[in-house]
Order: sequence, then C-alpha cells, then structure tokens
Amino acid sequence: MRRVGDIMTTQVVTATPSTPYKRLVELLSVNRIGGLPVIDEDGRVLGVVSEADLLLKQEYPRDHEPGLGERLRHRGDQARSHGTVAREFMRSPAITIGDDATVGQAARLMDARRVKRLPVVDEEGRLVGIVSRGDLLRVFLRSDAEILAEVRTQVIRRQMGMDPGRFFVDVDRGVVTLEGRCERRGLIPVLVRLVYGVDGVVHVDQRLGWDFDDTLPSRQLSAYLGP
Repeated sequence: MRRVGDIMTTQVVTATPSTPYKRLVELLSVNRIGGLPVIDEDGRVLGVVSEADLLLKQEYPRDHEPGLGERLRHRGDQARSHGTVAREFMRSPAITIGDDATVGQAARLMDARRVKRLPVVDEEGRLVGIVSRGDLLRVFLRSDAEILAEVRTQVIRRQMGMDPGRFFVDVDRGVVTLEGRCERRGLIPVLVRLVYGVDGVVHVDQRLGWDFDDTLPSRQLSAYLGP
C-alpha cells in the first residue's frame, strides 16, 4: 500500500512569518499553487497560507462597512484582511501528516478537515514535503497490469497465503473482478478488503464461492459437518 512519502512533493515552496503579502501572491502565482506552508527558521510548520486567505483583502477592503451580523460571523476574517505579512494571514496550527501515513489516511484527513493540501512533517514537526489532492488522485493512474500483479502476488499469495491458481482475476480500468473459491467463507470479506486497499483499485466485483462455511452458528455447523 502506497504511503504519503511515496507520492509527496519534496521541493516545497514555503514562506516565513514575515513574508510580505505581495510576495505571497507572487509565490502562489509564479508556482501555480493554491497554498503554501509557513515555516520557522528550524523548518517547523507554523501554519498554511492559501489563496482563500489572501483573497480576504478583496472580500473585506478597508472601506467596507459590514453590518452587525456580518461582523459577528466573520470577525476573525476581517481582522486578518488587514494584515501585511504571512503570520497575519496564515491558518494555524497547520493540519499536517507524517510521511508514513497511507494515501487513504491522507484522503480521509483532507476530507474531514476540508483542506486541499497537507504539509508532510517528520517527528519533530519539520517540513519534509507536501501532498495535494492531485497527488492522491495520481494513484489511480496505475496500469491494470500493475494492479493485477499486486492482487495476485501481494494480496492473494503473500497476505492471504492462498494459491492464486484458485482464482480468476481481471482488471479493467481499475475495476477488479474476482472469481474462484476460498477455503473458508469467512476469508471472502478479508480478501475483498485487501484488494480494495491496493493503490489504483476503483471497485471490486467479487463472485467468490467457498469450500467450507465457517460463518454458521455452532449448532448449524455441527449439523452441516455431520456426526
């Protein structure tokens, strides 16, 4: 299973707390990125500045006079809109992730926290890379042949300890078809779950049978096995 460290960008565009507003705009524009980490002199991530943060200057210009409801709802954003350097615009603390996290964990964190990118940090909180939504989606560019080889060799043989010859496996544009028989019925959901964990798998269409039904209650199992 691919890790964040496998897909992250290591050449990261960064800012310091004192980076001026116009320089922040330049960094985002020239590098065609939507946000960047703000780091201290030791490389530790202090926060993140995004295009949305910088657009607060347009949203709340100096001559804007918000009503009471707007002031109460957006007091923090209005205060940040008057800033001139990165420390006054950045969102802090930054939402970060370690390079040993899985791609799935990164995707769930982005979704839960509604962010488009995650600074990747080491155990000391120092920046080692950055991962974006686009980076996570690139795992689905894996070829069907690569996926097929991993399912048969890594999942069926090594992780499940079963003979790949018991199964017919096909991959078409990331959709995996599994046919064949497991020794025990209880192994089917385990196998399917592991296949879903393979990078690039879009869907699993399982048509699996079993030799022995180990999911029956003990009384039914005794009757099934006979005296």
